[in-house]
Amino acid sequence: MDDVDSVQAQIARNMLVSGDWVTARLDGVPYLEKPPLIYWTIALSYKIFGVHDWSARIPMALSALALCWVTAAFGVWAFAKRAGFYAGLCIATCVGLFLFTRVLIPDVMLTFTTALAMWAFLRAIDDEEPHPRLWAFLFAASLGAGLLLKSLIAIVFPVGAAIVYLLLTRQLFSWNVWKRLHPFSGTLVILLIAAPWHILAMLRNPPYFVFTLHSGPNSYHGFLWFFFINEQLLRFLNLRYPRDYNTVPRLYFWLFHLIWLFPWSVYIPAVAKLSFRPIDREGRARLLALCWLGFVLIFFTFSTTQEYYSMPCYPALALLIGSAMATENVWVRRGTRTLAVIAACAAIAAFAIYWNVRNLPAPGDISSALTSNPKSYSLSLGHMLDLTLPSFAYLRIPLLVASIAFLIGALGNLRCTGLRAFLASALMMVLFFHAARAAMVVFDPYLSSRPLAEALLQSPDGALIVERHYYPTSSIFFYTNRTALLLNGRVLNLEYGSNAPGAADVFINDAKFASLWMTQPRFYLVCAQTSLPRLQNLVGATNLEVVAQSGGKLLLTNHPLATSTPPAPHQGS
Repeated sequence: MDDVDSVQAQIARNMLVSGDWVTARLDGVPYLEKPPLIYWTIALSYKIFGVHDWSARIPMALSALALCWVTAAFGVWAFAKRAGFYAGLCIATCVGLFLFTRVLIPDVMLTFTTALAMWAFLRAIDDEEPHPRLWAFLFAASLGAGLLLKSLIAIVFPVGAAIVYLLLTRQLFSWNVWKRLHPFSGTLVILLIAAPWHILAMLRNPPYFVFTLHSGPNSYHGFLWFFFINEQLLRFLNLRYPRDYNTVPRLYFWLFHLIWLFPWSVYIPAVAKLSFRPIDREGRARLLALCWLGFVLIFFTFSTTQEYYSMPCYPALALLIGSAMATENVWVRRGTRTLAVIAACAAIAAFAIYWNVRNLPAPGDISSALTSNPKSYSLSLGHMLDLTLPSFAYLRIPLLVASIAFLIGALGNLRCTGLRAFLASALMMVLFFHAARAAMVVFDPYLSSRPLAEALLQSPDGALIVERHYYPTSSIFFYTNRTALLLNGRVLNLEYGSNAPGAADVFINDAKFASLWMTQPRFYLVCAQTSLPRLQNLVGATNLEVVAQSGGKLLLTNHPLATSTPPAPHQGS
């Protein structure tokens, strides 16, 4: 639960404990990057179920279920029961939704509000809809909630797609359409939902109005400038500071959707055979889905991109693919056969890897068999590049389950067509997701600092120091619920807030660390194992006692403990 997971979970806990529901804080430092709705939902979950890592994920799980439901319901209304079922099945069992909901980010919630807004928009302007005002209200409410999840793009995506649709259908200047959308009362609804938090955040984090496009170190311009100018405009232009993110090459960004929508992406060619003429409800829904999909993808073609940024277009793709699957035309049958071949190849590859590593030793945890590619970690899937063939020795059971899953998919798509083939594909993905979940359990010591947190909780009292940035060992803060001094940690996400008036003075440099470490009070330090030689040069090897080590990370103390152990040599040192 390191990185963004524990960051979000700890911010929610801090809000719950402090009673400050406006300004997010990490280790006493204002954290002004994101809107608060995800923190509020996690805090509500804590209030009901208690503070746990699993309860922090409940809002994400419920949002994913709601997204699958609204996609299926949209499809049923627009096309028919079977097409709606296929659309829901598509988004519920695609790789992208599973993969990007393993991380505690609000994008699945944003995707839900976007899908709901698109459905509400189409129903509000439908001449056959008996309650257009209700759907117009729902459209506005979805935009308002989205603003509190991901800020301006929550409005840009649905409104941009809707305007393109109205242009293509020659309704942009139709009085009847705008009358049914109720834009003035809708704007009021959006403001009632989203404006109070923005106003309070601005008032509590002055200065209020700073007009500059310069973003750099050691500057503080308040909430409003940072939230809107730095985090949205300058991020879009790839000029944001700090540069704690990377961008996926444009071609890969587009092509990756074949993976994110797998296995259902094999039916994308069948979508081209559908009618997009807005002469009936089906045609209008397909055209809106196409505008929705195109707007999101083109928007990010001109912006910085992460792999998951385009998640709000997944429901549009699911609706189009589900509509195509319901036709069961020749291109659908060809897609089924193609999927049989892909699944067979995947089954062979997974089993071949298993066979090659079946007798390899797997000592300790998986971190000892991984490589390090820190330049890739600013991408959400950067750690995938750390995998090596020996590391799969730790993943024997997940490999076997994955090979069985792909074998079921291959046989089901080879022997069946239509509904039975689709259900076989869904079963394949459910089993594969279980294999992936089991693999993530194996990766836990590498991706989480929980073992170190547990060792710290069992050790004598002492002040805590964490090396470098807050994010890489953020689960230390969550599982211990402690504050800490940050050694050389005034960087990246906490740098801006560290300059705010009243920010906690938690940042120390090497000299301050050395002076604290050599005193009588007990201190603990969490650091990367690769940092050990540098720390030994600072305070001497005899003054660094290892309390615990896990996943390439160390928990050190400055005075001996009965359970202290010598550090294992780092691979490659």
